[in-house]
Amino acid sequence: MQRVTVWNENRHEQKNPKVREIYPEGIHGAIASFLEEESFEVRTATLDEPEHGLTDDVLNETDVLLWWGHLAHDEVSDTVVKKIHQRVLDGMGLIVLHSGHFSKIFQTLMGTGCDLKWREADEKERLWVVEPSHPIVEGIGENIELEKEEMYGEHFDIPAPDEVVLMSWFEGGEVFRSGCTFKRGSGKIFYFRPGHETYPTYHNKQIQRVISNAVKWAQPTTRNIPIRGNAKPLEDIKPKD
Repeated sequence: MQRVTVWNENRHEQKNPKVREIYPEGIHGAIASFLEEESFEVRTATLDEPEHGLTDDVLNETDVLLWWGHLAHDEVSDTVVKKIHQRVLDGMGLIVLHSGHFSKIFQTLMGTGCDLKWREADEKERLWVVEPSHPIVEGIGENIELEKEEMYGEHFDIPAPDEVVLMSWFEGGEVFRSGCTFKRGSGKIFYFRPGHETYPTYHNKQIQRVISNAVKWAQPTTRNIPIRGNAKPLEDIKPKD
């Protein structure tokens, strides 16, 4: 069974009654709930737990980590970020959601500032599927329409993705690469844009389907670890005159 950890800084839920009303069990609780329905083995972790809930044992028992953060990126321990980074390089999948684009772990893996345009104006968002054969959008039609969402707009300061799976259009006119895949070391990474805390985005069945598909896609691949460093020759090397 695929082992999933849903991480959320869990600060908006403590400060904003509107967020608590939409996500009474927290954003992490809402995501964990629909993933459990897909028969994943799910645990949650939050910022204020010891080691942010991401101890060595938790990370070593995690196949795919989902990350939602916004207010408190700077409060995330560099030591924990370093451990997550190594786990991704070793094969753990990582799904970065919405404002997690500014998280330390995403910036570290991208090697860029990951900045973008943004606006909160209750805008319609239409996420267009631009790679319809990709397993992340299996079961999704041509697009997903969200009645209200926060706008993110280009230019998104990330390295060129391996694949752009979803592209957003917003009512105000901007577009955004909203579903992007990357590989780092042996790990697979998916950035998925929707999910502003004051909108019920994670209750949308199509958004849930994309996230569930992404968890399956990001599953670590079972393979032999490549041998690196100084190596003995496979064949006899004949002396050269």
